[in-house]
Amino acid sequence: MSKPSVIIKKYPDRRLYDASASRYVKLEDIARMIREGIDVQVLDARTGKDVTYVILTQIVVEDARERETALPLQLLRQLVRASDEATHDFLSWYLNSTLDVYQKAQESVRTRLSEAKSVVSSPLEFMRNLVAGHAWPPGAETTEVETLRRRVGELEARLAEKKKPGRKARRKKKPVG
Repeated sequence: MSKPSVIIKKYPDRRLYDASASRYVKLEDIARMIREGIDVQVLDARTGKDVTYVILTQIVVEDARERETALPLQLLRQLVRASDEATHDFLSWYLNSTLDVYQKAQESVRTRLSEAKSVVSSPLEFMRNLVAGHAWPPGAETTEVETLRRRVGELEARLAEKKKPGRKARRKKKPVG
């Protein structure tokens, strides 16, 4: 499922217009949309040029003015120093990678919390499944246990085959010499 997308037009008088909602918006509105997972693109109304990066930078700056906790000073210095394209590209890649890892970790925590809540909300069901040897949450595959059971069965069958009467056991020949 793709993210919802909104195009905002920026006019020369610095006003921002959301054509899909037929209304003027402020930087706070754009920040809220982005936090809600909406993919926002801002275009200069006169030239059609993409100015999203400028608007997002303005949002970060306004956020820093309002709060004591802004971006770390060392990171800001590195951003200013990243004037050449190679440094800028590397820093962009690094920040994107780091944020992706962070978002995946957050999603994993949310999933684990959801599983924990289901265990807490139905402890009797959890105990029944645990005592019965079922996996939790219900429907979880226990492929490792199944594989081990199959292997033990194969080994037992091989042992039984070797113990059958009338079957001569093979002896290793001793080396001559």
